[in-house]
Amino acid sequence: MPTELEELVEFLHHGNTQIRQAAAEHLVGYSQADLPLFKRNQLEPVKDLKLLVKDYAPIAKNAFTILINISQDAEVLKSLAGDDAFLELLLSRITNKKEPNANEIAMLLANMAKDDSLQRVLELKRDVPKELSTSKWAMDQLLDCFVKGAEGAYNEKADFNYLSYFFADLAKFSQGRIYLTSPQAHDSDIIPLTKLQVFTDHPSHIRRLGVASTIKNAAFHTASHPTLLSNLSPDPALPTPSVGANLLPYIILPLMGPEEYSDEDTDGMLDECQLLEPDKEREKDVEIMKTHLETLLLLSTTREGRDVLRKVKVYPIVRECHLQVDNEGVREACDRLVQVIMRKEEGEEEDEIPNAEQMGGGGAGKLLEFKNDHEDEDEDEKIIDIL
Repeated sequence: MPTELEELVEFLHHGNTQIRQAAAEHLVGYSQADLPLFKRNQLEPVKDLKLLVKDYAPIAKNAFTILINISQDAEVLKSLAGDDAFLELLLSRITNKKEPNANEIAMLLANMAKDDSLQRVLELKRDVPKELSTSKWAMDQLLDCFVKGAEGAYNEKADFNYLSYFFADLAKFSQGRIYLTSPQAHDSDIIPLTKLQVFTDHPSHIRRLGVASTIKNAAFHTASHPTLLSNLSPDPALPTPSVGANLLPYIILPLMGPEEYSDEDTDGMLDECQLLEPDKEREKDVEIMKTHLETLLLLSTTREGRDVLRKVKVYPIVRECHLQVDNEGVREACDRLVQVIMRKEEGEEEDEIPNAEQMGGGGAGKLLEFKNDHEDEDEDEKIIDIL
């Protein structure tokens, strides 16, 4: 005999609007505590919820909330991510500037991106939402949502911050990294990552964290490092115009505070990193700081990358970060980076290696003495839950 809760789930597909609304509203609280309830009868409640997101706004909002919470389950996640019609529904809704539940859709897409099948969005073409974008590619449209929609600029009821988590998860896949780091011919050779990196100092913690993770994951694509490290712009006069992402200022500046540097330190620093305001604040979230340091470490995996980091005086910046931030994880990340960019290169004589003065003044000995007593623990993949 069905329990009261099981009977309540049955009301999700009731013909009466008020009954559907009451059922969805009451079930929100159980979507975190009683997952099996929503997997009854071969995921019938999930199928109902997919339909309810098209219902009246209050019902749709509760349906989205429930789906966000239960998508932590692999079976539910597969059902959502593998449904082409449902994906198109979400894309059509999130790109609509009047969609009241756009933020909930962004959260759900971020969770769905944890399923490998969602890589197909990278090759998905769809109708152009003319008020938002000029591109027929779904990924370009989502980027436009994120960029143009910051702080309610496109949809007054949404900020699209959670799309940054969506991009971060897609960047775990090779195809996603290639897309993010490659000039797009259909978009004036713009590199998609350049649209995201400008948000590393955004007021939203969600947006900063998601963008930092996206950049880090994209940096695993070693072939793109020359592009990421370069600040060149397209030159139409060249047969093959060269393009640069100019990534470094966006991941270095969050590591910097108001400290003053000696002339030896600043000689060669990026222009953006010099003459900072006396009230310049360092990124407050240590996880974001660690992510940026890990990105720099990834960029140092090639000789060319290490040479660039040495040339722009990353060492004194990392040194000050180590001194000013009282967090073991950040200090260990600083130490690992320094060990790489200060080490002797293969085939070089000792006197060819940049010394502490060349890389940014004294203090190198202190930093190089730090020991790595702990390995970084990989962060658990996070599924968004909301109440």
